[in-house]
Amino acid sequence: MYEICPETRADGPEVETLYDLCFAPGRTALSSYRLRDGVPPVADLCLVLRGAGTLMAAIRFWPVRVGRRRVLLLGPIAVHPTAQGEGLGGLLMHDSLRRATGCGWSRVLLVGDEPYYRRFGFVRLDGVVMPPPTNPDRVLGLELRAGAWVGVTGPVAREPDPVQMPSLPTAPQGEDCRQVQTPERPHRDETPRR
Repeated sequence: MYEICPETRADGPEVETLYDLCFAPGRTALSSYRLRDGVPPVADLCLVLRGAGTLMAAIRFWPVRVGRRRVLLLGPIAVHPTAQGEGLGGLLMHDSLRRATGCGWSRVLLVGDEPYYRRFGFVRLDGVVMPPPTNPDRVLGLELRAGAWVGVTGPVAREPDPVQMPSLPTAPQGEDCRQVQTPERPHRDETPRR
């Protein structure tokens, strides 16, 4: 049995350690991190997954813009190496995307491997340009509302008004957490993704 909860400020160092373990410390040199500099994450959607109190997986989302349109930038998502292949990343993806829909978001963007993210509904985006040196074949999008990506093109930019975003909570509210079981049919390609 696992518990998925919103990430809190106290979780931050542990989550960063997990990301360093899965991606190596050089991950912060990636161009997607420039879109996150000085911008708080979308607190309602940053989640941690724990088993017996141990951090097993984490996911974060950030607000960005494509033109004038608000977009969620997904990432990083990581699963502890000892738990990869158990479907925990999929649990976090499904839970966070459900929450994003409930919060009124329309579209999600990520940089990753299309064969992996296809199972969640992500497709390659044409005309959406991440900062260099991002491979355009890895720029993927998901519509949380039908037609949300139609006509949305241009460079991806930092959220210009980050002060409107609420910060991570100091502690999760009980109703924000949920108990989940390991999926019956885990996906074996559960490698960490940026």
